[in-house]
Amino acid sequence: MAALRHFDSYTETRKKLRCVFDAAQEGLVTTVTRDNERFVVLSADARGAELRRLLPSQAAVVAEAGGWVAYIPGVPVHGDAESFDDAIDDLIAGLREYAEDWNERLHAAPNHAGHRSLVELVELSDDAQLRDWLVGCADAVKDEARALTPA
Repeated sequence: MAALRHFDSYTETRKKLRCVFDAAQEGLVTTVTRDNERFVVLSADARGAELRRLLPSQAAVVAEAGGWVAYIPGVPVHGDAESFDDAIDDLIAGLREYAEDWNERLHAAPNHAGHRSLVELVELSDDAQLRDWLVGCADAVKDEARALTPA
Protein backbone atom coordinates (compact mmCIF):
# COMPACT_ATOMS: atom_id res chain seq x y z
CA MET A 1 0.00 0.00 0.00
CA ALA A 2 1.41 3.38 -1.00
CA ALA A 3 1.90 5.95 1.71
CA LEU A 4 -0.53 8.85 1.76
CA ARG A 5 1.58 11.86 0.74
CA HIS A 6 -0.62 14.35 -1.15
CA PHE A 7 -3.23 16.21 0.83
CA ASP A 8 -5.83 18.12 -1.17
CA SER A 9 -7.21 20.50 1.45
CA TYR A 10 -6.41 22.19 4.72
CA THR A 11 -9.14 20.15 6.42
CA GLU A 12 -7.71 16.84 5.16
CA THR A 13 -4.22 17.93 6.18
CA ARG A 14 -5.36 18.85 9.68
CA LYS A 15 -7.15 15.50 10.09
CA LYS A 16 -4.13 13.54 8.86
CA LEU A 17 -1.28 15.68 10.17
CA ARG A 18 0.59 12.64 11.49
CA CYS A 19 0.52 11.15 7.97
CA VAL A 20 1.88 14.42 6.55
CA PHE A 21 4.88 14.34 8.88
CA ASP A 22 5.39 10.59 8.52
CA ALA A 23 5.58 10.87 4.73
CA ALA A 24 7.95 13.84 4.89
CA GLN A 25 10.11 12.06 7.46
CA GLU A 26 10.39 9.06 5.12
CA GLY A 27 11.79 11.41 2.50
CA LEU A 28 8.76 11.13 0.23
CA VAL A 29 7.60 14.08 -1.87
CA THR A 30 4.77 15.34 0.31
CA THR A 31 2.37 18.13 -0.66
CA VAL A 32 -0.46 20.05 0.92
CA THR A 33 -2.94 22.08 -1.14
CA ARG A 34 -4.62 25.16 0.26
CA ASP A 35 -6.73 27.54 -1.82
CA ASN A 36 -5.47 25.98 -5.08
CA GLU A 37 -1.81 26.48 -4.13
CA ARG A 38 0.46 23.49 -3.42
CA PHE A 39 3.07 23.49 -0.67
CA VAL A 40 5.80 20.96 -0.12
CA VAL A 41 6.48 19.51 3.33
CA LEU A 42 9.93 18.18 4.09
CA SER A 43 12.32 17.60 6.95
CA ALA A 44 14.29 20.71 7.91
CA ASP A 45 17.44 18.60 8.38
CA ALA A 46 17.07 17.09 4.91
CA ARG A 47 16.46 20.52 3.34
CA GLY A 48 19.45 22.03 5.12
CA ALA A 49 21.73 19.20 3.97
CA GLU A 50 20.40 19.52 0.43
CA LEU A 51 21.06 23.28 0.36
CA ARG A 52 24.57 22.89 1.78
CA ARG A 53 25.27 20.30 -0.93
CA LEU A 54 23.71 22.16 -3.87
CA LEU A 55 24.44 25.81 -3.07
CA PRO A 56 28.12 26.72 -3.36
CA SER A 57 29.14 29.21 -0.67
CA GLN A 58 31.38 31.37 -2.89
CA ALA A 59 32.84 32.76 0.35
CA ALA A 60 36.09 34.65 0.08
CA VAL A 61 38.56 35.26 2.88
CA VAL A 62 41.37 37.74 2.36
CA ALA A 63 44.20 39.01 4.53
CA GLU A 64 43.83 42.73 5.09
CA ALA A 65 45.68 45.19 7.35
CA GLY A 66 47.04 42.51 9.70
CA GLY A 67 43.70 40.71 9.95
CA TRP A 68 41.20 38.79 7.87
CA VAL A 69 38.00 39.73 6.07
CA ALA A 70 35.44 37.07 5.11
CA TYR A 71 32.54 37.80 2.77
CA ILE A 72 30.21 36.33 0.17
CA PRO A 73 30.13 38.39 -3.03
CA GLY A 74 26.69 39.87 -3.66
CA VAL A 75 25.54 39.41 -0.06
CA PRO A 76 25.62 42.50 2.19
CA VAL A 77 27.41 40.72 5.03
CA HIS A 78 31.05 40.38 6.04
CA GLY A 79 33.16 39.24 8.94
CA ASP A 80 36.47 40.66 10.04
CA ALA A 81 38.88 39.75 12.78
CA GLU A 82 42.54 39.27 13.58
CA SER A 83 42.43 35.51 12.87
CA PHE A 84 40.97 33.51 10.00
CA ASP A 85 38.74 31.47 12.33
CA ASP A 86 37.42 34.56 14.09
CA ALA A 87 36.64 36.20 10.73
CA ILE A 88 34.59 33.12 9.78
CA ASP A 89 32.81 33.24 13.16
CA ASP A 90 32.04 36.93 12.56
CA LEU A 91 30.70 36.13 9.09
CA ILE A 92 28.47 33.42 10.56
CA ALA A 93 27.09 35.92 13.09
CA GLY A 94 26.49 38.38 10.26
CA LEU A 95 24.70 35.74 8.19
CA ARG A 96 22.42 34.94 11.13
CA GLU A 97 21.57 38.65 11.56
CA TYR A 98 20.96 38.97 7.82
CA ALA A 99 18.62 35.94 7.86
CA GLU A 100 16.61 37.52 10.67
CA ASP A 101 16.41 40.87 8.85
CA TRP A 102 15.52 39.10 5.59
CA ASN A 103 12.56 37.36 7.20
CA GLU A 104 11.40 40.52 8.95
CA ARG A 105 11.51 42.90 6.00
CA LEU A 106 14.16 42.33 3.32
CA HIS A 107 12.40 39.40 1.61
CA ALA A 108 10.12 41.87 -0.17
CA ALA A 109 12.96 44.09 -1.42
CA PRO A 110 13.85 43.34 -5.07
CA ASN A 111 17.60 43.40 -4.38
CA HIS A 112 17.27 40.85 -1.54
CA ALA A 113 14.46 38.57 -2.77
CA GLY A 114 16.92 36.26 -4.54
CA HIS A 115 18.63 35.32 -1.27
CA ARG A 116 15.88 33.00 -0.04
CA SER A 117 17.96 29.84 -0.50
CA LEU A 118 20.85 31.38 1.41
CA VAL A 119 18.54 32.40 4.25
CA GLU A 120 17.06 28.90 4.37
CA LEU A 121 20.55 27.42 4.46
CA VAL A 122 21.56 29.72 7.33
CA GLU A 123 18.43 29.03 9.35
CA LEU A 124 18.59 25.26 8.79
CA SER A 125 22.28 24.94 9.73
CA ASP A 126 24.12 25.05 13.03
CA ASP A 127 27.37 27.01 13.33
CA ALA A 128 29.59 23.98 12.60
CA GLN A 129 27.60 23.17 9.44
CA LEU A 130 27.82 26.79 8.31
CA ARG A 131 31.57 26.85 8.97
CA ASP A 132 32.06 23.66 6.92
CA TRP A 133 29.96 25.11 4.11
CA LEU A 134 31.79 28.44 4.13
CA VAL A 135 35.32 27.04 4.16
CA GLY A 136 34.57 24.31 1.63
CA CYS A 137 34.52 21.06 3.56
CA ALA A 138 32.79 19.29 0.70
CA ASP A 139 33.43 15.81 2.09
CA ALA A 140 31.71 16.65 5.39
CA VAL A 141 28.69 18.03 3.54
CA LYS A 142 28.50 14.95 1.28
CA ASP A 143 28.73 12.59 4.27
CA GLU A 144 25.98 14.53 6.06
CA ALA A 145 23.74 14.38 2.97
CA ARG A 146 24.28 10.62 2.70
CA ALA A 147 23.42 10.16 6.38
CA LEU A 148 20.12 12.05 5.97
CA THR A 149 19.04 10.14 2.85
CA PRO A 150 16.42 7.54 3.78
CA ALA A 151 17.45 3.97 3.00
